[in-house]
Amino acid sequence: MKKIALIVSCLFGLVSCSNDEYKPITYTNPVIELAIPQGFPELNNAVSNNLPTQYGVVLGKKLFNDTRFSADNSIACASCHIQRTAFSDNNVQGVGIESRIGLRNVPPVQNMAFMKFYNWDGSKLKLEDQPLVPIITHEEMDSSILDVIAKIQDDTEYKDLFTKAFGSETITAQRIYSSIVQYEYTLISANSKYDKVKRNEGEQFTDSEARGYNVFQQKCISCHNTELFTDQTFRNIGFPLNPDSNEAGRARVTGLSSDYMSFRVPSLRNVEYTAPYGSFGQFSTLKSVLDYFSNGVFYSENLDPVFKNNENKIPLTEREKTDLIAFMKTLSDVEFTE
Repeated sequence: MKKIALIVSCLFGLVSCSNDEYKPITYTNPVIELAIPQGFPELNNAVSNNLPTQYGVVLGKKLFNDTRFSADNSIACASCHIQRTAFSDNNVQGVGIESRIGLRNVPPVQNMAFMKFYNWDGSKLKLEDQPLVPIITHEEMDSSILDVIAKIQDDTEYKDLFTKAFGSETITAQRIYSSIVQYEYTLISANSKYDKVKRNEGEQFTDSEARGYNVFQQKCISCHNTELFTDQTFRNIGFPLNPDSNEAGRARVTGLSSDYMSFRVPSLRNVEYTAPYGSFGQFSTLKSVLDYFSNGVFYSENLDPVFKNNENKIPLTEREKTDLIAFMKTLSDVEFTE
């Protein structure tokens, strides 16, 4: 007994000695200052509560690219939000696990820090509430946040990054959402030819681009205004209807018939890369969109006045269409997609 007691005493002494000498490793995790482009609107109110940090962004990018978020380990956020297409994809509608087809076209992830609403129907007001949606949606990842945590909680690299980003290796749902969104907040696109022209950096519009800019100011800017090239309103612009009975546009959120088939006005930044166009990819090219506008859109009682007060169309000549497309391509930010 004395021998055992002595051994235990020695062990406690070692532990005590070890604890006295132990110094926890601490990490500095500075906030990353978002470079707010000139003329951009104010940041979403939620950003101030989840400012991007050095390690939060690194962690968020890793999570964004992790296929273990899906039930069969095949789909990551980055599978549908691909950088070369301005973090959208070129499918008509989103494609999830087992090639399941989603309800809508995948929107680009760009300039999210400045948006007031998220998703085509504006169902989310805070970006931190969005990451769970694809995880649990049957047509997308068809998983659960608890399954995701179980898959990654023993990953050594994740333990290190969660410690650096949040102070401990504990993985929680909120930490996952916050870090993904911190990464998304840094995805700011404002370095296109248009931006360089506006900043007097030596770039100039071609004659066609300049004419297109004039047409844009006359016929498009009422919806695609501000430096985001969207006024962030919801409008029914008479696009062909999605045959899926689950679709109702903004009315899915508000329950109002006046919002039926109204969708958030998309930004035109990087529009060259984000085909097909429309809430479920109704149009394969920009030219086909402009042809539809010019020939006449689908009528409804809540059709936007821009069309309703002008015989359901925005008349455009062939030259105006060509010039408009030339101008819209000046909104392409090559560096953002590389």
